[in-house]
Amino acid sequence: MRFQGRAWKFGSNVDTDAIIPARYLNESAPDALAVHCMEDENPRFASEMKPGDILVAGTNFGCGSSREHAPIAIKAKGVPCIIAKSFARIFYRNAFNMGLAILESNEAVDGVSDGDTVEVDLSSGTIRNLTTGAVFSSNPIPSFMQQIIYDGGLMGHIAKREKA
Repeated sequence: MRFQGRAWKFGSNVDTDAIIPARYLNESAPDALAVHCMEDENPRFASEMKPGDILVAGTNFGCGSSREHAPIAIKAKGVPCIIAKSFARIFYRNAFNMGLAILESNEAVDGVSDGDTVEVDLSSGTIRNLTTGAVFSSNPIPSFMQQIIYDGGLMGHIAKREKA
């Protein structure tokens, strides 16, 4: 799996309330959540982000509550992948359960600026900054977890396996 898009750079400790503010948690439809994704963290994100763009963040991305609304909002907004120095453990698990690809790479986060064009290869763990030409590594996502992402998340993956 490969993704390419504009990098949206965020800092460290971006919590789930910054990803999808609590005032919108009465919504459960992914499209309704996507409208408000990251609006308190970067007001331009919701209106300027294009499907395929990639989030890049510091440490502890997705900290805070365990709600699944956060990765759902990000994925529904059209973000295929997040690159961060580290993720909160519950967000890490929820992201894969919802079919959202995430990679950890200190070097890539430090070597990507807001607005750069980034290409991610999940199979190899390679991250390319197409703006600067720099290439970074992360641990590749294991093939069974890539399949969960490809199937749209854990529920889609289970449904597909039951049909087989």
